Amino acid sequence: MDFAVTDTAPYLLPPAPLKNRLLCMVYEAMLLFGVLFIATWLFSTLLQQRHALYLRDALQDWLFVVLALYFCWFWTHGGQTLAMKTWDLRVLDRKGTPLSWGRAVIRYALCWLWFLPGLAIAKLVGAQGWMLVLLPAVNVVLWALSSRLDTDRQFLHDRIARTRIALVPRTPPSDASAAPVLAATDKD
Repeated sequence: MDFAVTDTAPYLLPPAPLKNRLLCMVYEAMLLFGVLFIATWLFSTLLQQRHALYLRDALQDWLFVVLALYFCWFWTHGGQTLAMKTWDLRVLDRKGTPLSWGRAVIRYALCWLWFLPGLAIAKLVGAQGWMLVLLPAVNVVLWALSSRLDTDRQFLHDRIARTRIALVPRTPPSDASAAPVLAATDKD
C-alpha cells in the first residue's frame, strides 16, 4: 500500500506502534482535562449553572461539540494534536493526505466506540461498583487489541473511517544549527 505524505516530497510513513498510540492517548487525556475544564467553566458561567445537575444534558452535548471541534480542527490542520506531535504521530487518510473535515468528523464519531459499547453493556446489566469500571475497561482493551487483526496495525475505527495513524520521523537539525559553537578565547 502506498501512503505518501505531500508536505515536502512523497515518502512512505510506517504505521505507528501500538505502544506509542496508547501512550499518546494517555497524554491527550491529560491535555483534554484543561480544555474541558475551560469549556465547562465557560458553559456554567454563561448559563449561570448553580447546580451540577442543572442543564446536565446540555453540558454533555456542549462538551461533545468542544471535543469534536478540538480533534477535527487539529486533524484537518496538520494531522496532529499537541499530544500527537509529542509522540511523533500523524493522522492521514489512506492516500497519505491530510484529513478533510468530513473524514475527520467520521473518525471522531467512530472513536467513541472505544467507550460506548462498554458503557452500554454496563447499563444493560445494571452494573454497580467496580463493574462500572471493569466493563468499559475490557471494551478499551479489546478495541486496542483489534489493531492486531489489521495488516497495517490500525485500530478498527481507523479502518472504517479509511484513515491511518503514521509514525512521523523526526527532522534532523539543519546544518546551521548543528554547527559547533566556538568559545571565544582571551587575547592578552
